[in-house]
Amino acid sequence: MGTLVYGNAALSVAFPDRALWHLQIVITAKLRRGEGFVFSWNDAPELGSGRSAIWLDPSSTIHYRYLGSKVPSINRAWIDALMLSANSPGGLFFTSEPTTGQT
Repeated sequence: MGTLVYGNAALSVAFPDRALWHLQIVITAKLRRGEGFVFSWNDAPELGSGRSAIWLDPSSTIHYRYLGSKVPSINRAWIDALMLSANSPGGLFFTSEPTTGQT
């Protein structure tokens, strides 16, 4: 389980390493273009099963901490789905990896 750390460790959010890698690719692509956006996700049940959101822009402090040392393979369909979400008016919303055959 990896961790996305936002704002000098003020907020830490756990994601599986594979999911975090895909999020890093999408977030980095947006920030490299100088684009700010909202990133939101569903909270874990132990946190009340709510929903959280943060504003990301090129000045944001983000740290990706991975539990494992191996870089996961990339699922292009997942990257495309996350990027489509990131480019929408509602911003990037984390969704689980699409199953085989889904786009």
